[in-house]
Formats: sequence, C-alpha cells, structure tokens
Amino acid sequence: MNYVSTRGRAPRLGFEDTMLAGLARDGGLYVPETVPPMDRADIAALAGVSYEDAAVRVMRPFLGDSFTEGELADAVAAAYAGFNHPARAPLRQLAPGHFLLELFHGPTLAFKDFAMQLIGQLFQTALARSGQRITIVGATSGDTGSAAIEAFRGLPNVDVVILFPEGRVSEVQRRQMTTATDANVHAVALAGDFDAAQARVKDMFNDFAFRDAVGLTAVNSINWARVLAQVVYYFTSAVALGAPHRTVDFTVPTGNFGDIYAGSVARAMGLPIGRLVIATNHNDILHRTLQTAEHLATGVLPSISPSMDIQVSSNFERALFDALERDGAAVTALMDELKTQGGFALPQGAVTALRGLYASGRASEDETRATITRTLAETGELLCPHSAVGVHVAEGFLGPVPMVTLATAHPAKFPDAVAAATGVRPPLPAHMADLYQRPERVTHLPDDLATLQDFVRERRAA
Repeated sequence: MNYVSTRGRAPRLGFEDTMLAGLARDGGLYVPETVPPMDRADIAALAGVSYEDAAVRVMRPFLGDSFTEGELADAVAAAYAGFNHPARAPLRQLAPGHFLLELFHGPTLAFKDFAMQLIGQLFQTALARSGQRITIVGATSGDTGSAAIEAFRGLPNVDVVILFPEGRVSEVQRRQMTTATDANVHAVALAGDFDAAQARVKDMFNDFAFRDAVGLTAVNSINWARVLAQVVYYFTSAVALGAPHRTVDFTVPTGNFGDIYAGSVARAMGLPIGRLVIATNHNDILHRTLQTAEHLATGVLPSISPSMDIQVSSNFERALFDALERDGAAVTALMDELKTQGGFALPQGAVTALRGLYASGRASEDETRATITRTLAETGELLCPHSAVGVHVAEGFLGPVPMVTLATAHPAKFPDAVAAATGVRPPLPAHMADLYQRPERVTHLPDDLATLQDFVRERRAA
C-alpha cells in the first residue's frame, strides 16, 4: 500500500512513512494510491463485533507491511480503553429516520480522540523501533490540540507544540491544552485566527532545513492516519442501521473537511452511503463553493461553534484531487491561486464531480441556538453548538434513507453557549471536574514564522 501527494511531486511512501511525515514535501497531502475495497460480505460481517474489532478489519488493508495485524490490534485496544462508553461511538435516535452518532466519549470529549488516541499508539510503536525523536507542531481550532496533548503527553521521544487562535476557542478547550503539566507539551496562544495558525504550521513544513533539523511531523487532519481512523465509525454506524443491505446518509459538521472526507473514503471502499452532507456555520466557504463553483475565502467570523471557524479547509484539497481526476498539477495551480488571490473558480468538471459526492447546508447563529433549545425539549438530548449545526442542516435532507448526524463534541466543552440556549449548564465529567482550578501554562506569541520557529527550537533543545 503506497501513498501519493495531492500535488504530484513528492515521492510515494508506505503507511508508516506517510504517518510520520504528515505533510508531503511538495506541500500536498497524502492519499492512498488506490482505495482497498470491502465486499458486501465483509461489511455485513461487522454486525455485532466490537468497535475495536471493526477498526482492525477496516484499517488493516491501508497499512501494508508497516504494522502487523497484532501491532494494529494492540494499538487499537490501548487507544479506546479510556473511552467511557462500551460502544465507543453509540447511536441515539432523534426522530424517525434521524440518528445522532455520539463521538464525544473519549478522554477529551471530542471526535478527535478516535484518531488521535490511535495514532499516538502507532507513533509509539514506530518510534520505539527506530529510536527517532520527533517534534509535533499542530494548529487547532479547539479540539485537535487537546486530543494531541492527551495522546502524546509525557512521551520521552516526542515534543508537542500546539498553536491555537488566542481568544477564539472556548474556555474548556483552552484549559484542556494549557493545564497539561508534562514537560514535553507546549500550548501557544497565537495572535490571529485558526487559518493563520494553520498557515504557519504549513510554512514550517515547507522550510525543509527547519523541518529536518527538528524532526517535524504533524498530527492535524492533514495527517492521513487521522483521516483513516475516522473512516471506522462510518462503517460501524451504517452497519448498525442495516448496511450493506441498506443505504445510509450522513451529515457532518465541517471545518477542516477531514471528518467528512473520511466518509467519502468509506463510500469509496464500498459502504453504501447515499448523501454526504457538509454542514457549516456562518463561515460557510464549503457550502458556498458547492452552490457557486467559486472557492473564495472571505475572512473568519467568530461564532458559538468555534471549531468550525475556518476559511481554509486543508482537507478540501484531498476532495479536489479526486474531483480533478488526480491531476496534481491542477491541484497545485488552484492552491497557489488560493494562497495568492484568496480563492479560485472551480473547473466545471470538478464542480460536477463534487456535487455528485457531497451536498451542503449552513446554520446561522440563531438557527444553531434554536436547534440546541428545541432538541433538548423534544428529545432530551443536549447538543454542543457544532452538533447543533449538523442537526439543523440534516433536518433539511431527511427522507426515506436513514440519516446519521455526527455529534462531534460533548456539550460541556461549550457550556456558555449551551446554557444561553437552554438554561442548562452541562457539567464536566468526573475526570475533568477540577479543570477550572488547574493552573494554566501558556505562551503568547505573534503571528510570525521566525518567532515560532525559534520557540520550537528552544523547546526541543531544553
């Protein structure tokens, strides 16, 4: 199993090297050269098995000879042992034909735990074999950072630097990153929005001398292993609702596009997914792209669903690569245009392809609040703002095919927004009950590449 860059100029890599590299050296994102299929019998056989068993079966073909099946099984078992629901990703019914997939039962209360806990285990296995020391630098709109810190904290051969946009994450999200006491973990509040933080991370990767000197790698959703781990819960939820004998639709609250792209991988493997619906808040570049065929960044507006406050969705490049028939040169030209001009017009063939793969909708702030209020009153389910965006958009696509909306975070991560909508302030779970009393450790830095690189060098040398 080999992986290729979306920009077509980086060498093919196996799974382990792809995972450790994060971003391709030509600036592109790695995708599998071919997607291994699962036949109907293999999909049907997932019914009734544990989440861990399903994860091994779904992921194993993508790993080639990088990890043995035993190594993968051990990593999966360790990754999900700390989840507080035996189903790991349970389904709740909201209405006839509409189901909520709860992805917030991991240690940091967000869907990112499914991928981050697993790649933390796989990184440990790989680094133990090689003796290599690495530096993880990541940008987060709120949830990736805490999930990465939880997965890699305390490891002797890993330094972790997480950049988050100052003042643009919830207090719980911030404290989850800034209260870690491990010496190898560093939280950085960056002046600017998430797109600025993400751009500086990419700049560091494109400085090859710096990248090689500090052993730079990424665990953002630009890392293929992150996307792969998220493919699994599409299979487990769809099979629970009757797949492969029944088609299932999915609506995904979408910021950086990695989670919904995992759904497109599941569909390419043979899972009978009907519609994959992109759900955006008022930072709706992805919805506008499908509606107008123009991908134009218009600036980030803060919202009550801050993990979706993004205008440069990195994983959309993977979808473009597919829509442009894997033409790396064409992808490179569009990405250059996005960087220099703030957007691009999609070729008609790519527009047609994307509209055939995805539908979309958006939720305003008022619609998001109203959905939180109404869903609690009608179902007893308390939604975080991101999940509420998904539920609102999904309700416009309900029909004879079962719809699964991904609930991406626990409502306790956004207590102010939830309390304003419902009067109910969701409590943190027991293992985080003292979060507000823990001392914070954070560095405030400007949006300046040289300053950030100096910070990374100094922490690695410490």
